[in-house]
Amino acid sequence: MFRNQYDSDVTVWSPQGRLHQVEYAMAAVKLGTATVGLKTRDYAVLVALCKPASELSASQRKIIPIDDHLGISIAGITADARVLSKYLRSECLSYKHSYGSTYPVSRLITNLGNKMQSTTQRYDRRPYGVGLLLAGYDEKGPHIYKVEPSANFFNCKAMTIGSRSQSARTYLERHLSTFNACSKDDIICHGIHAIRSTLPNDELVSKDDGGSQLNITVAIVGKDQPFKILSDEENLKYLEMAKQRGAAIIVSKSDDDDDKPSTEDSQEPSTSRDPQVAVATMENP
Repeated sequence: MFRNQYDSDVTVWSPQGRLHQVEYAMAAVKLGTATVGLKTRDYAVLVALCKPASELSASQRKIIPIDDHLGISIAGITADARVLSKYLRSECLSYKHSYGSTYPVSRLITNLGNKMQSTTQRYDRRPYGVGLLLAGYDEKGPHIYKVEPSANFFNCKAMTIGSRSQSARTYLERHLSTFNACSKDDIICHGIHAIRSTLPNDELVSKDDGGSQLNITVAIVGKDQPFKILSDEENLKYLEMAKQRGAAIIVSKSDDDDDKPSTEDSQEPSTSRDPQVAVATMENP
């Protein structure tokens, strides 16, 4: 069923200057499971949430290695991601064969954007319905790139895409200033905390109670660290580490609150208060 008469072809503009087919492809990314990318001074990390399509099937791969120095995490149509990953691997192999070195990450992303943009200009093609987070490391340091179906790409300090990713984005924005100085273990734990925030409340409570482990995939690349997807045993270790560090943060905050003097004890009794001042005090303690 068409949304209107302007969405039957990717090359047809609406009167408002929109390409509806491209917007539909970007909506497909929001239906995929969430994935998070973040980096420090020396490392770039990808954390992806893996959910099976049904209880009878296994979860699909969310992180795809490309070369020794980079890999991608996906949200959206997995089949489109396989096509793009095959293109990226071919480019990296050709560059290594010709020049004997790894492909610069920024140049590779530019070529990928050009390939994805060509599908939005032809009536016999459709946009790729997948969003990518690319983690790489080259002579310029670690990189996190976000690539959209519209062929826009962004160099990010931290980013998340997929379903319910706004909660993870809020977490990343809150802790962004601490990422650059984090160790490898710390940045992986931050990624796990961010991906946990995308879960529904009832599912999060069941996992906190020990009903089941969070099914994630973690990958890291960095200085003297080729791109590596962590094993299940390493994932369990970092899940426990993130859980302990999260509990330590909560305890430290509660201790700080106990040390603060009570507002009721510190305030002098007054006979009358302006209602607007009281409301402002409650909203902004």
